[in-house]
Amino acid sequence: MKPQILAASLTSLALLTTACENLTPAENAGVFGAATGLAVGIPLAVSGVDPAITIPVTAGAVAVAAAGSYIIAKHQATERQRKIAEQRARIYMARLEKQKAVAAEAGKKPAKKPRFIAVQTEKSEATQGKAAVMVFDTQTNEVVGNNVYDLKSTPQVGQTAKFDTYSAQYVGTGN
Repeated sequence: MKPQILAASLTSLALLTTACENLTPAENAGVFGAATGLAVGIPLAVSGVDPAITIPVTAGAVAVAAAGSYIIAKHQATERQRKIAEQRARIYMARLEKQKAVAAEAGKKPAKKPRFIAVQTEKSEATQGKAAVMVFDTQTNEVVGNNVYDLKSTPQVGQTAKFDTYSAQYVGTGN
């Protein structure tokens, strides 16, 4: 690939992801659904896969991406929500370190620590969903930004979900 094409592609991708920060959930669903459709459909079509396979596979990928991005709304955290999220994330991190020590003593390989975790915080008047979560960076030991993400449905503990530009593992309350 030519350096100019690579640079243009990377610049376009950076602008697209930056521009998506303030979109509504429905707008995010449209953007990420369309992007996924292109990312899945074009390579299948170009490689000569039968359209009877390409179309349903692409449609399924679009539906999953659009639905996944639609389940999240966001708003600014209160000071209390931020403190609760930080406290719960630290409890989770301490529990993870304890599990790591136990695994090391037993001669087992410890579970890999995720870079980002989504930790449940308390709901506020602005909360629209079943759960309110914040994203915590396990490397810097800080909450990322000041956004609370409202989830219309609560993921299972251990499931990874997309929050803006972060893929975070849902840990619930950290207990």
